[in-house]
Amino acid sequence: MSLSPGSQERLRFLSRVIDKEIKHLEYTDNQVFDGQLTYEAVGNLDKTPELAMKVEAFVSRFCRLQDTLGDKLLPALLKALGEPDRALLINLEKAEKYGWLGSSEQWIALRQLRNQMIHEYIEDTQTLFDALNTAHINKAVLEQFAEKLGKQVWELLAHSYNKSAAYI
Repeated sequence: MSLSPGSQERLRFLSRVIDKEIKHLEYTDNQVFDGQLTYEAVGNLDKTPELAMKVEAFVSRFCRLQDTLGDKLLPALLKALGEPDRALLINLEKAEKYGWLGSSEQWIALRQLRNQMIHEYIEDTQTLFDALNTAHINKAVLEQFAEKLGKQVWELLAHSYNKSAAYI
């Protein structure tokens, strides 16, 4: 299968973006969880603006990476492989079948953390504390998914390059 130049560039671009997003998430993860984030610290975010900004950055970067992987790179990769455009859940199930994702259900559960980390924390410290820790613990799920998708992208690009080079 030969990919169009536009498709190739889109996959390369998304791969570069994801590499940067992972680095930024790792940095903020270390900033927030380096000293073992406590329930008390989460309950006092309104009194500790520096920690609040770090938590906000972590949440934003966690959600952004998940969005870029699930809503952008995965559909672009599936399309490049000749798969039809589908809804996120169907794409996640495809990713699971390809062996790129351990569990589509786990992915959806992690995606639901967004509401707990963004909306509900305003009034519920325990919900935010639990969601932050769950995201921290499961950050590796995003990184592993990114690694597997990235490997597939580069294999596809190399295969496409070899096919186009054969016609020169």
